[in-house]
Amino acid sequence: MILEVIATSVLDAKLAEEHGADRIELISGIAEGGVTPSIGLIEQVLKTVDIPVNVMLRPHANSFRYDEDDLQVMLRDARAIRDCGAAGIVMGMLNRRNEIDTAALELLLGETGKLAVTFHRAFDELADRRSALQLLSSYPAIRKILTSGGKPSVLDAEEEIAELVTLSAGKTVDILAGSGLQPETLDLFIQRTKVKEVHMGTGVRINEKALEPIDPIKLRAAVDIVGRYKSIDG
Repeated sequence: MILEVIATSVLDAKLAEEHGADRIELISGIAEGGVTPSIGLIEQVLKTVDIPVNVMLRPHANSFRYDEDDLQVMLRDARAIRDCGAAGIVMGMLNRRNEIDTAALELLLGETGKLAVTFHRAFDELADRRSALQLLSSYPAIRKILTSGGKPSVLDAEEEIAELVTLSAGKTVDILAGSGLQPETLDLFIQRTKVKEVHMGTGVRINEKALEPIDPIKLRAAVDIVGRYKSIDG
């Protein structure tokens, strides 16, 4: 059982590690859904913490569709993230039909090297997420799909998440469930969906505000819940 926590600063990253998070998703622009952080921030976070850090690769928050200029920016950022020594990259891209843009995906996978790739919540805009899961699982570098089950809050998509977890069994890609999770809703959500990885952002921040720092008390509460499932799994 894994708890991934969003960090937007070095302080966030320190708090995430200190209070028991298993992994960090490092982003900027949290209020916009996350964009690529600066190389300086990436380097300093990686220098500061020992837990794995996955870095968002998203040049803007306008959409999940990228033109040639966007892709050139993403290629350069992917190389820089890889060379910094991050554990993984978080990315996703769609075409104008709201399908996975496989050409863009494969182009960027050519630059990620051995990094573990998470396909992010662009997945939630797909009409056929089951077929998309099958497609994404055909790429060995893609290890996780971050999803809210197509809903603004994952709590409203428990059946969808449970189905995706079942469909991913035996594949190289795992379901990372996130959006709307709070410490007080986490236990029942895990029980109902059987998910093995959860992703938390505002749910472990002060006043549940995106621009506030991580709340150590809330994070510790989430860590304690996840820890109980680790003991069951292990």
